[in-house]
Amino acid sequence: MDLRLNAYPGQPEYKGIFAASGGQKALDLRRAFLLSIPREEIIEKLIKPLNPNIPVLNTAFSVPGEGIYDLIVRNNGSKYFVGAQEALNKRAASLVKKWYPNAMTNPVKVKMLVPGNNSRRADEYALIKANARKVGFDVVGDVQVAWGGLLTSSNYDAAFFGWSAGSVVQLKLPTIFKSTGTQNYNGARYPVVDPIYEALSAPMSQTVAVQNYIKIERNFLENAATLPIFQHPAITAVNPDLKGIKPAPLNPNIVWNYWEWSY
Repeated sequence: MDLRLNAYPGQPEYKGIFAASGGQKALDLRRAFLLSIPREEIIEKLIKPLNPNIPVLNTAFSVPGEGIYDLIVRNNGSKYFVGAQEALNKRAASLVKKWYPNAMTNPVKVKMLVPGNNSRRADEYALIKANARKVGFDVVGDVQVAWGGLLTSSNYDAAFFGWSAGSVVQLKLPTIFKSTGTQNYNGARYPVVDPIYEALSAPMSQTVAVQNYIKIERNFLENAATLPIFQHPAITAVNPDLKGIKPAPLNPNIVWNYWEWSY
């Protein structure tokens, strides 16, 4: 889940409740909204029926089971968003009431871009909307089939975002997290991040690289710009007569070697 902080280049100025220009108030509201996302419930109801071993995802730089995952999540600031949802809701509600004392009866509106033609994301939205209401937010979903082309729009306070890894390069996600990244749709820009990416362009040990990933992600989590929810389970159905399929962990996952397929 991405929260908008600034306008994407070429888009009108973003003046919504989460705007970086809003200072502490906007930061508190961003933190409250991300705290209210019922990640455990989403996974329990929508993801575990597909794969019962999928946990909550707490970093964008690694996945559960990878050697560096635990090291990253111990130090990247994700612990702030971890816990029983009742406790997270209590913390979120206190942040909202700090600025909007009557939020439980007159909730703060959050406009969310919701992908159309995707039943799972529609269900995610419903769970998020229901729980966010408990802490003082009224999430107003704009369901759009062509949602991908609207991710840069300043009209939305929040939006779903997901990707499939296309490489194992050391840099990791510069298009998303660099200030000038082409997929930095929510306009989250932190001066410390770009120099770290410049450093990651040079060879270094995995230990040093991991420390840099942690530095980058701490900026985004502490400023409540984005929050991972889950790694989608890979499920593939194939004709048993089709030979030569070699599933890969990188995009495009299944069809990367289609020239080797045969019946």
